[in-house]
Amino acid sequence: MSKILEVNNITKDYGKFKLDNVSFSLDRGYVMGFIGPNGAGKSTTIKMIMNLIRRNSGEIKVFGKDNIESEKEIKEKIGFVYDECFYYQELSLKDNAKIISRFYKNWDNKKYKELIDRFNLIEKKKVKQLSKGMKMKFSLAMALSHNAEFLIMDEPTSGLDPVFRSEILDLLYEEIQDDKKSVFFSTHITSDLEKIADYITFINNGKLVFSKEKDEIMETYSLVRGGKEILNSTLKNDFISIKENSFGFEGLTTNSREIQSNFKDKVIIEKASLEDIMLYTIGGEKSA
Repeated sequence: MSKILEVNNITKDYGKFKLDNVSFSLDRGYVMGFIGPNGAGKSTTIKMIMNLIRRNSGEIKVFGKDNIESEKEIKEKIGFVYDECFYYQELSLKDNAKIISRFYKNWDNKKYKELIDRFNLIEKKKVKQLSKGMKMKFSLAMALSHNAEFLIMDEPTSGLDPVFRSEILDLLYEEIQDDKKSVFFSTHITSDLEKIADYITFINNGKLVFSKEKDEIMETYSLVRGGKEILNSTLKNDFISIKENSFGFEGLTTNSREIQSNFKDKVIIEKASLEDIMLYTIGGEKSA
C-alpha cells in the first residue's frame, strides 16, 4: 500500500525547544490523529510537512516525493484547514473563492457549490461576518474543492460545539471512502479522534511517544483503581504513571491482565480513553 506521508527522523532545534528525531507514516485511505499537549511540537511538525519552516535534518515525503523539491506539485493535491480562517476578511466568500480557485488546476466549482449549500453558507457575506463555526466550514469547503488527496487539519474543531463538530466529522468520513484520500488531523479533542481516526501519533516535549493503530492503542492501555494498601513498589513498576489521593490510586498501565490476576477484586480495571492516555503520560507521577 502506498504511503501518502512519510516523516523520517525530522529534527528542528529552536534552542529552548527541540523537535527530536520524529518518524511516522500514513497510508492512503486512512485518518491519522495527531495528539500532544500545547508546546509538544505538533504545529512545528505540520509547518515542516507544509514546508512553511525548514527542518534541520531528516526527510519528509508526500505522495512519495520530497516536500521541498516537489513543493508546488504536492500542494496542488493538499487541502489545509487551520484553527483560524486566513482568507480575505473584507471580501465575500464568493470573491475569496474566485481568487483562490485560480491557484488550483483541479478546482471543482460544482463541488464548491455543493459544500457551500450543504453548510448553509451565504456567498455574499464577508468572511469577517461569519461565526467561528461558519468560518471553519468555509475553510473546509475551500480545502475540499480542488480534489485534494491529502487533507491536513490543525485544530479545526477547537471551540466548536458538538453539532458543528459532528457535521465536520461526517463529511471527513465521507471523503475517506475514496481509498486514495487521507486525513492528518491534529486536535486536543481526543473524543473526535476516537470516532474517526485509524491511527494515532502522539508526541510530547518534541519526542515521539507512539504512532500506532488506534484499535491497538485502545486495547493496550487500561486504567486501574485500587486502595493504597495494595500500592507497593512492585505494583508501581506495572504502571506508566500513577495518581494518588487520600482514598487510593489510579494509574495507567499496559499490564492489566497480570494486575487483575494478582489482585482480583481489589482493583477496578477499565479501558483508557485517548485523553486518559495523553494526560497520564504527560501529567502523572512516574512509576518507581
